[in-house]
Amino acid sequence: MNRIARAFWLSRPGLGEIRTADLPEPAEGEVLVRSLYSGISRGTETLVFRGGVPESQHTAMRAPFQEGDFPAPVKYGYLSVGVVEEGPGELVGRTVFCLYPHQTRYVVPAAAVTVVPDTVPAGRAVLAGTVETAVNALWDAAPLVGDRIAVVGGGMIGCSVAALLARFPGVRVQLVDADPGRAAVARALGVDFAAPADALGDRDLVVHASATEQGLARALELLAPEGTVVELSWYGDRKVSLPLGEAFHSRRLTIRGSQVGTVSPARTSRGYADRLALALDLLADPALDALITGESRFEDLPEVMPGLASGELPALCHRVRYPGTA
Repeated sequence: MNRIARAFWLSRPGLGEIRTADLPEPAEGEVLVRSLYSGISRGTETLVFRGGVPESQHTAMRAPFQEGDFPAPVKYGYLSVGVVEEGPGELVGRTVFCLYPHQTRYVVPAAAVTVVPDTVPAGRAVLAGTVETAVNALWDAAPLVGDRIAVVGGGMIGCSVAALLARFPGVRVQLVDADPGRAAVARALGVDFAAPADALGDRDLVVHASATEQGLARALELLAPEGTVVELSWYGDRKVSLPLGEAFHSRRLTIRGSQVGTVSPARTSRGYADRLALALDLLADPALDALITGESRFEDLPEVMPGLASGELPALCHRVRYPGTA
């Protein structure tokens, strides 16, 4: 069995490279996974690539199998899908999802992988971590039947939230984004689309995921009295200003943070494994393929990541294909 792995490392902010590593023999209770695909979470990973993680958040931002420390050198990522080549008999040959960085092969505890359902293609399963974030956000938001909802920010997270909200009975969902190209994604997901200036107001709930202060301000403007904005954006080291001196108090508006690092308190009976398993089940919907807007080879990551970080390569989820994957 091949014990040499190759991994993508951020050697310094703005510069990545492929490094090799020797893999250990899997111990009892561990698995050796050969990667098929991984996904680049454009918001978080390009923030890391630019060296924008605030020092105060270095611990909170650590990925489960991260090596190195922020700002660099660091091996970072958390959307990996592969095949178990060695390990417990019930897992060998199964396609699994793992919160692992971009690497051709890796050894992890068997408890760290989740079997991908047969109804979910391996290439779509890279979205599991993103849909898991959306699940947690909706556990926090607790939308009701018939709610009028806007999702401000048509990135990877915002589109995932909109896709799940489209399944709620009687809910009217509008995806709001400054990029008119997101309209096609909205149609594929079964939700309405509007530019920020044209978005419908009087919303019971607004989910904000644009990571801009303009987007958050617009999210507040779209609320009905006593409405709530659920804030999903990660701003890194940027400061955000808000117009809280206007109608914020008189209309009794609420801004609530949601963070995937902890399971929503609204679901105290659920754990991380339950949340991820639910996300994978939800990925049986082929409409979610609309969130994968680009693909490249693993070997090309040092050239691809700068393009994603600069916006030269526009993407929701950019998928990485590994050697030997058809």
